[in-house]
Amino acid sequence: MTSTTSEPGKLRIALIGYSFMGSIHAQAWITAPRFFDLGVVPVLAAVCGRDQEAAQSFANRFGIGRVETDWRTLVADPDIDAVDICAPGSLHAEIAMAALEAGKHVLCEKPLANTVGEAERMALAAEEAKARGALAMVGFSYRRTPALAYARELVRDGRLGTVRHIRASYLQDWIVDEEFPLVWRLQKDKAGSGALGDIGAHIIDLAQYVTGHRLAGMSALTETFVKTRPYAGSSSGLQAQLGPEPASGLRAQGHEKPERGAVTVDDATVVIGRTAEGALATFEATRFATGRKNAIRLEVNGSRGSLAFDFEDLNELWFHDHTDPAESSGFRRILVTEPNHPYAGAWWPPGHGLGYDHAFVHQAADFARCVARGEQPEPSFAEGLQIQRLLEAAEASAANNAQWQDVTAGA
Repeated sequence: MTSTTSEPGKLRIALIGYSFMGSIHAQAWITAPRFFDLGVVPVLAAVCGRDQEAAQSFANRFGIGRVETDWRTLVADPDIDAVDICAPGSLHAEIAMAALEAGKHVLCEKPLANTVGEAERMALAAEEAKARGALAMVGFSYRRTPALAYARELVRDGRLGTVRHIRASYLQDWIVDEEFPLVWRLQKDKAGSGALGDIGAHIIDLAQYVTGHRLAGMSALTETFVKTRPYAGSSSGLQAQLGPEPASGLRAQGHEKPERGAVTVDDATVVIGRTAEGALATFEATRFATGRKNAIRLEVNGSRGSLAFDFEDLNELWFHDHTDPAESSGFRRILVTEPNHPYAGAWWPPGHGLGYDHAFVHQAADFARCVARGEQPEPSFAEGLQIQRLLEAAEASAANNAQWQDVTAGA
């Protein structure tokens, strides 16, 4: 990597966003060089957030020496090499394209954008910037869970034979309480979509990543179970947990805002699909599965075998070899902590499991290594665009009573 700063060999990163996702990205950047040989040393040079005091508190916790409240200042700074975007989806396109135009490398949280149009412009900007040496990646972190990366290897090596079925679910319950406040994730203009884009995007990406298949068509249903919620900070609301209170048009005009506002995204979605390679796929994403906090499940069935993963036991992969004799066949548990398993060898002795945060460390490590080598990191913005097209197809289907939507595979 040719450094654009006065510190050769370092990758000086500006983090945009300081909430939950900003925290785990910050930890990942700090941890990655301690366990992986990256070819470059990541340095958290700055953090940006709208609230100066909150951003400064974040900076103090993570040892970041610079705080800004306008991301444009950091994008224009020649001493910043890379921009890590952990802001709401409505900001992704503007920040990413400006950073790429300024010659910065970009890591952008998923989903890539709020609309296909935005994602198309981002993918084009990334392709043009690549020719100038600036690289871009979208952050589908679960790909870096060792068990799922190993599942991909099993499929790639033919251990499952012809893939016929893909079933995936992502279940949460964090907004079951009808008095949970109207945070930005529940507003379409900021989040793009609800469960579909926030967590459904993850399992759609994982299904394609593990199997190598691409969805070619789908039918979907969505539902918003709680139509209105109290504004964050209102007398009937709870303390907001996922971001600052959104501005209200009424408030901007000097009027008192109403007590409750409309939820404009889906609470849950169900999708059935078919891949270009001929497999059938089912997906369920919901924030209303009471008792489920972050339950991600993926099962793939093929002509020669099957695999199953449950994030609540994220160091395990279950594998069935259908070529074994019937009297001794069945699913067997693989503890994915051996040195030759993906990523695991950089950490602890076999049997000492990893956690949720490690996938983000692996993501940071992969991104930094690709920057150091001048190689395109994966998933690219083009892959993020393909996922965005699938999300749009699901929304279109749901808006038309689950009408089938064809999608150009691999687009």
